[in-house]
Amino acid sequence: MEDWLNRLAVLDSCAVSDALDALHLGGYAPGIHRVTVRQRVCGKVSTVTLGPAGGRVATAHLGTRAIDAATDQSVIVVAHQGRLDAAGWGGNLSIAAMQRGVRGVIVDGACRDVDEIEDMGFPVYAKGVVPCTARGRVIEYGWNDPVVVAGVKVAPGDYVVADSSGVVFIPRSHVEEVIQAAEQIVRQESAMAERLRAGEPSVDVMGRNYETMLEESGE
Repeated sequence: MEDWLNRLAVLDSCAVSDALDALHLGGYAPGIHRVTVRQRVCGKVSTVTLGPAGGRVATAHLGTRAIDAATDQSVIVVAHQGRLDAAGWGGNLSIAAMQRGVRGVIVDGACRDVDEIEDMGFPVYAKGVVPCTARGRVIEYGWNDPVVVAGVKVAPGDYVVADSSGVVFIPRSHVEEVIQAAEQIVRQESAMAERLRAGEPSVDVMGRNYETMLEESGE
């Protein structure tokens, strides 16, 4: 079986996003960005679903079950419904996740304890940061279930790439073709970069070939 994660590890979110475009697949999660260390993350998705507490008492602290079930290939994806008034992730959760070898966390909403998490060197991507606790405001509704993250349908076992340009999800059923298309795009763009460094006019290098590159990659 191909080691998709090793191949994804050398691809940035832009190449993967271009490949998804070429294949007419969605995957870019708008509004989610790096909030702690500058570290590219790629891995297999493990999901957590959050929702309003509404007076209900949580049976477990949010995220803990996903952390305890995680592997060193996991990226925990928190479906926090875009909520920015209460944190869906924090410092102690990050400590626990690091202990399990989790590669990073993606939060569709806010996180907190950002300085602490940055000091420990753990990558978190989120829609924003907030000091407000989840206690009494947010509880975990479930984990390891399909979710929607910033409008993108994401299932456990899907793949994710996150870096300073953004976050993209890859359906596991399409991972091979997405990686192949992204690798082809990287080769084409690297060749263009070499021509530009050699002094060729940009209008020649980045002309019609650039505009049709995605069509060629998606063949």
